[in-house]
Amino acid sequence: MFDILSFSEKLDMPKKEDALVGRSEPIATAKTHYVNGHNLKGPYPENMRHIIVAMGCFWGVERLFWKISGVYVTAAGYTGGFTPNPTYEEVCTGKTGHTEAVLVVYDPKILHLDEILKTFWEQHDPTQGMRQGNDIGNNYRSGLYLANDEDLKIAQKSKAQFEKALQSKGLGSITTEIALEGPFYFAEDYHQQYLAKNPNGYCGLKGTGVTCPIS
Repeated sequence: MFDILSFSEKLDMPKKEDALVGRSEPIATAKTHYVNGHNLKGPYPENMRHIIVAMGCFWGVERLFWKISGVYVTAAGYTGGFTPNPTYEEVCTGKTGHTEAVLVVYDPKILHLDEILKTFWEQHDPTQGMRQGNDIGNNYRSGLYLANDEDLKIAQKSKAQFEKALQSKGLGSITTEIALEGPFYFAEDYHQQYLAKNPNGYCGLKGTGVTCPIS
């Protein structure tokens, strides 16, 4: 088994050599999206693009994005850490380095990356470090993980714009991790589209009330 880190330890990232070992094979997950029936893990249509977002507990985050016109599929998962193919229980220990994240596959002819970024910034508080509201730990940190250098630059520019808007309202600096994507590990079946299956389930999303000035 694995030990759960103390409160203070969960606010730090583990070193790679200290992370849980994980496994070589992916954990079992759903085959199709519960809401729209699309293949969860692909293949996706050739024209689709994607981004990985982390905004705290992935249940509410996934629902936020599957409702947006132009989104082809969403999936809950884990990214940003060290442990290959982790389980939910392992991620919750804080010893994988992963954050709860959502893969958003979208049609760029319908939905622009800037619109996704605007939703991302406005619908959570990106200034909280290793937490989101009452959800505390490195597995709840804010993050943007991009598919290529062009998207990365767009995301970094949006961060600078929103940070100015936040600071004009007396709020702190953005702590969001912005990087090129690494491996994305799909979460267990029961996490996929959780709030479609459990409409009254927990959703921790809460924005700052500040508008992101992306044109």
